[in-house]
Amino acid sequence: MEEFTQRQKKIGGILQQDLAEVLQKAATDGGLRGVIISVSKVNVTTDLSVAKVYLSIFPNKEAKPLLEGIKSNKPLIRHELAQRTRHQLRRMPQLEFFIDDSLEYIDGIERSLKGEDNPLENPDLLGKRKKS
Repeated sequence: MEEFTQRQKKIGGILQQDLAEVLQKAATDGGLRGVIISVSKVNVTTDLSVAKVYLSIFPNKEAKPLLEGIKSNKPLIRHELAQRTRHQLRRMPQLEFFIDDSLEYIDGIERSLKGEDNPLENPDLLGKRKKS
């Protein structure tokens, strides 16, 4: 497990809040109604040059195409973030976006515990979790 400095945590928190606003506004302006994009976590590297952004997107079927759209608009998103944080950060880190599927994983465990999805009876369920 990686230990983060106070500076990394602070920058991660600033980016998380501003990114959530930027992405949700872009989705709404882009005509995506009923889509919720939340930034679940932002990890900044020790040298503060890269920020790994983990997104939760609801409904889940929209996640892949939305992630591709976000990745293709990275320069615009980075510029918008730089404008918002110019008084707090000297340099804007490069952004890397990932889907955070931890809620889906937890939901699967809950279903298994309740007996709805039993991996012992249906071994195909075990292959769903991908290693990250």
